[in-house]
Amino acid sequence: MLEFYGDLSMLKGGIIFSDHVTAVSPTYSAEICTPARGFGFEGMLQQRAAKGDLSGILNGIDTAVWNPARDPYIAYPYSVEKGRVAQKKRNKQHLLHAFAPAMAQIDMNAPLLGSVGRMVEQKGADLLLKSIPTLVAETNANFVILGSGERTYEEGFTALAQRYPERVFVRIGYAEDLAHQIEAGADMFLMPSRFEPCGLNQMYSLAYGTLPIVHATGGLRDTVVDASPEAIAAGSATGFVMQEATVAELNRCGKYALEVYHKPRTWQKLQRNAMLQDFGWQRSAAAYVDIYQDSGAHHKIPSSETTRSI
Repeated sequence: MLEFYGDLSMLKGGIIFSDHVTAVSPTYSAEICTPARGFGFEGMLQQRAAKGDLSGILNGIDTAVWNPARDPYIAYPYSVEKGRVAQKKRNKQHLLHAFAPAMAQIDMNAPLLGSVGRMVEQKGADLLLKSIPTLVAETNANFVILGSGERTYEEGFTALAQRYPERVFVRIGYAEDLAHQIEAGADMFLMPSRFEPCGLNQMYSLAYGTLPIVHATGGLRDTVVDASPEAIAAGSATGFVMQEATVAELNRCGKYALEVYHKPRTWQKLQRNAMLQDFGWQRSAAAYVDIYQDSGAHHKIPSSETTRSI
C-alpha cells in the first residue's frame, strides 16, 4: 500500500490511512486533486474528496503579533477604528529612511509597493524582476524589497536597485523589524506566486491596510477579493488579483492598482475593507475541531483497545 512508482512513500500511507485529509486552504485542496499540483497523488486525493474526506482550512495569523495598532516594530501605530489610516504615510517615510538614509528627498505621495519573501521562481521573483522596470518607466511607483533566495534573483534585485537608486530599494536577507515596517509603510504588497498553498503575507498586508497584489492561486485566491468595479461597488474588494502568473498580467494588475490608488476615497474604502477582515486562528481552529470531532465519532476505539495500545 505504500509503494509509489517503485519507491516507498509515507505520504501516500498518510493519505490512504488517515481518517481525514486537510489542506491549508480551500482552493489548494482542489488544486492538489489535479495533475498540475497533485504530483502523482491526485488520484487518491480525488477519491478522498469524493468521499468527503478532504477539506481545505485556511491557516490563521497571529493577530497579537501582526497588528498595526500595537506593533512594537513600527514607528506609528494605527487602526481602522480611527477612520483614515493617515499614519501609514508617516510609516512610509520611516521605512524609506531605513532603506535609503542618505536620500534627502523622496516623493511621499508616490505609491510604494513592498515585497517580503523568498527570491525563488515559485514566489514569482522572476516576474517581479521583469515587471519592475516597466512599472518604474510608466508610473511614479517606488519599490521596497526584502528577501533572499537563489543567487540569480538576489543579484537581479541588487542590480535593479543600482539601476534605479531613487526608486527601487532592496535589502538581501531577512529582518523581522523591516518585514513589519514594510507591511505598515508600503501602500501595496506584491505577491505574484505561481502557487501558494495558503500564504501569510497577504493576510498580514490586509491587516495593515496594505492592499495585496496576488496571483489567483491557493490561499491567495481565497483571501483576496479583486477590486473589480463590481466588487468595489459592492464594498467587498480588498486587493488586486492576477488571473495568470505572467509578466504581462502583473504589469496590467499593477497599473490598475496604481490607478485606483490615485482615487483617494476609493482607496480608503478598500483599505477599510481589508483591515476589517478576520484571519485570526479562532475560526480556523474551530474548523479543525469540527473535523476531529466528526472523525472521532465515526472511528471510536473501544476502551479496552485503547488500554492495550497505551
